[in-house]
This record gives sequence, C-alpha cells and structure tokens, in this order.
Amino acid sequence: MSASRPAGRVRSSGASDLLAALLDGMDVALCAFDAKGTVTHWNREAERMLGWSAAEAVGRPGLAGWAVRSADADEVRTRLLGVMDAPGRRVGEFALLTKDGGRVLVRFQACGVRGADGRPAGVYCAFSEVRTQIDLERSVALSEALFADAAWGVVLVDADLRPAVVNPYASRALGGERACLLGSPLGELLSQGAEELEGALQFVLAEGAPPEPMDVWVRIAGTDAPRRCWRSGFVRLAGPLAEDPVPLGVGWFFQDVTAARRQEQENSLLRFRGNQLHRAGRAAVECEEPLDAATVHVDFALAGFADHALIDAVAAQDPVRLVRVARTPEGAPGPCTPVASGGVPVGYFDGHPALQALERTGSVRASSGGGAVPGSWAQERGWPEDVVHALCVVLRSRGRTLGVLTFLRGPGRSAFGRADAACAEDVAVRVAAALDLAACLAATGS
Repeated sequence: MSASRPAGRVRSSGASDLLAALLDGMDVALCAFDAKGTVTHWNREAERMLGWSAAEAVGRPGLAGWAVRSADADEVRTRLLGVMDAPGRRVGEFALLTKDGGRVLVRFQACGVRGADGRPAGVYCAFSEVRTQIDLERSVALSEALFADAAWGVVLVDADLRPAVVNPYASRALGGERACLLGSPLGELLSQGAEELEGALQFVLAEGAPPEPMDVWVRIAGTDAPRRCWRSGFVRLAGPLAEDPVPLGVGWFFQDVTAARRQEQENSLLRFRGNQLHRAGRAAVECEEPLDAATVHVDFALAGFADHALIDAVAAQDPVRLVRVARTPEGAPGPCTPVASGGVPVGYFDGHPALQALERTGSVRASSGGGAVPGSWAQERGWPEDVVHALCVVLRSRGRTLGVLTFLRGPGRSAFGRADAACAEDVAVRVAAALDLAACLAATGS
C-alpha cells in the first residue's frame, strides 16, 4: 500500500518531482489549469499570497467561489481559458480573494499549453500583486531613464573598477564613445583624478556609500581641456539572489559643477582680498612714516598673492628714471622694507614691463614662457632669478605718476590674471597715496 500524500499534490516521480520543486521555488505565484479549467498546480508563493494551500486549491473546478468572487468568476474564467486558443501570452489584472476574506488586485500573465498531439491542454498563469509589479516596473523604468535621459552622468563600475555601463551624459563627459569606454581602467580615461576616484570606489565596495557626495577635480586623458569638477555620489551594488550580499560593483553618479565651484573660489578669494585690504588700512594708520604705511599695504597684499614685491619711484621725468624705494628680500620670504639711502637707481631697458606700465598708465602682465632659460629671463629684468610671472602696476596720485608697484611670482604659482590685476590696482591706489604723502612731507621738511 503506498504512503499517503496531500490531496492535490501529484508527485509520481522523476519529471513530476522536478517540476513541483521548480514551481515551489519560484518567486512569483503560479497556478495551472487543464483544458476543462480544473486547477492542476498551485505553488508556495500562491499559498503565501492568498492563504489557500495546494491541498485546498488543486483539483477545484476553477477559481469561482473561493479565490474569485462569484460575480467575477465567469469573466476571469473566460480570460484565462481563452488563452489556450490564442497565440502568445495575455497580460491583465483581476481581483483574487484571500482565505481570510480579503481581496488582492493582481497582475497576471497567462499562456496556453499544448499536449504532445498539439492540441490545447491547459493554461499556466503567473501572477503577483499589482503593487509589487508596479514597484518592479518603476525600478526597470528608472534604470532605463538613468541610462538614457538623465541630466547627470551614470556609470556602473564593476568589481575591478572598470566601467560596465555608461549613459550618454557620462560618455560625453569622459570624452569617448560608450563602446570604447567600457572595460577601460579609469587611469586610461583620466589624466588627473583617477586615483581619488578609484579610492572612493574601493571604499564603497568595502564599506558602503560615503555619507555625502564628494567633489572630484578631473582632467580627461589625451586632451588639453582644463580641469573639471564633478560632484559625485556612489551606491554599492549587491547581488539580490545570493544568500550573502555579493558586491557586483558600484553605481557612480556625477554632475559637472565646475562653473559653480570656480565661482565659489573666486568669491572666496575676493572676500579674502577685501579683508586683507581692510586689515592693511587699519594697520597703515598706525604707521608714523608714510613709506612704512606703503610697505604695510604691500605686505598684506602679498599673502596668497605673490612671492616678491618691488616699489619703484619716479626720480626724473624726461627721460624717465626710477629708483627702488622698497622691496622684499630675494631669498626666504620676508616683509617689504624700505631701501637704505633713500633709494637705489634701477636700470630698466626699453620695453621693460615696469616702463610699459608707466607709458600705458595701467597694469602690465608678463611671463617667462616655457622656452626661457631658468633664471635668465628674470635676471635680465632685474628681478630675483626664481621669478617666472610679473605684474607691474602704475602708482598715481593727484593726477601724477609717482612710480610702479611690481608683484612677482615663482614657478609654483600660476600667471597673473585680470582679477589679479584689479586687486593689484586697488593696492596701488593706497601705496601711491602713501608715497605722495611722503613726497609732500619731504618737500616741506616735515
């Protein structure tokens, strides 16, 4: 006599056992009907969702009166069994009843099954809660939108830190076709910023996403384009089907915020320089000698601005002759101090940047360029040999030209720009006023 088994479970052997195991292991609810509409299969997910066990479901003549309201039963039966004679699958929605009397709106996919003779033999129907299905569809739609229409870069990086998927925004930002970017190490795509990015990606793989997005300054490899700032966020991707989380890679999201960051840097620099001018004015009013007040203004201006400074005063007008009245030391950084003996004549050649500033009554910027012999360019112009960038600003007061203020930078700094010239001109106004006062006091013998 054979061992008893639950009613409705047909598990003869071999293929039937395998089919039952596969159906019970599915993450989606599934039921099946024969050609007459009798329930032949009912998996564990269907049990979990509706509360009806396989023993209670298998063998029933359809779903009417227990899993579907009687009023809806004919419509549901027609929709399901009508799939047997139709090609492909049918997708739709209907309401099912739970064992405790509740209702669940489900989305189903039904497909006809044919026997060995090719004739309709039944229907398989997979279903899930509409809410769950919508969540899945939203996730899929979100993924597709991110990789097609997103207004920021999206890159999926595999566990070896190589791009596996790149959306159009990221492709344009990285400067290449998506097919060429996939599988390439970040070090081949970026000439600057790759190490910082790889460090962030490794941290995310090991520890999870950082608490806040980070700014990464990068430069695209093989181009002369300036640096870009990418505001970057990261999420760790783990396999959802594994018992333990298996890292699949990192989702990297970024947006180019270069313009905003440079504006912030410029605003911060302007605030700092304005504060330095204010502090210099407060310190200068405590100086007894006007020339000391002029050097105080220069000292405050040098902070973060230049490495050296020179003050040359006009000693004669025709031809123009300049004398050095104050300077910073040539070696180690130090304060701008007056020159002994009241001034030392300087022999600038025609076309010297300082003389150009006098002629133009404005500011003149100059740089050595890459072809100059180190030190020679600066020495020819009477400047310390480590100088590679210069900014000469005319000193004027009461409608008269009094001299030239020169700021000098070494190789560790960038060339002077227009904003630097504007700042130097603000300092020159104050230095010129102090020099004018010193000349007036000297003329009156005070």
